[in-house]
Amino acid sequence: MDKQVIISISREFGSQGHHIANQIAKDMNLKLYDRNILDMMATEKNIKLEYLEKYDERPKNVMLSRRVGKFSNSLEEVFAELQFDFLREKAESGESFIIVGRCGETVFKDHDGLISIFVTGDYEDKLRNVMEHFNLNEKQAMDKMSRHDKSRKRYHNYHSEFKWGDSRYYDLCINSSKLGVEETSQILERYIKLRMDKM
Repeated sequence: MDKQVIISISREFGSQGHHIANQIAKDMNLKLYDRNILDMMATEKNIKLEYLEKYDERPKNVMLSRRVGKFSNSLEEVFAELQFDFLREKAESGESFIIVGRCGETVFKDHDGLISIFVTGDYEDKLRNVMEHFNLNEKQAMDKMSRHDKSRKRYHNYHSEFKWGDSRYYDLCINSSKLGVEETSQILERYIKLRMDKM
């Protein structure tokens, strides 16, 4: 790939956004960064993986944290900055990649090669996806969806200048329920290739 591209994919829980990111990464031969960042950071910084997982994409606890200047005692905040720095290093190396979540559209907002995407879905489809994937009943799936989206929203809105899911701040927002994973991925790949041609 001649031109560096960084594709940031944010997603509602159950929207299949992660599956779509995987499909695009496979089809376009791009590296995908998601929770695998934790494995890399655990190895690189000699930190227990379980410890990192505890704070991954978690909003900080405002009641138990404090900031003085640039310094914070919030482990959620410190860990978020470690992830952002890890991603910036990847970008500085010239690598092209897809980042799922982790405020990618904010971390790379000034990067010429950024393409930001938000994946949503119809509520009933998302609910069914969560029930099937996690083997949950309807009430359990509803609670899980609500909990995860609320957490993602708080995490994003703390680290970003704009609200999570606000279509004005993404290059493209798409409802994956209308076409499914494969065809949604194809539409996004076409968009990405057209954008790359204009870079």
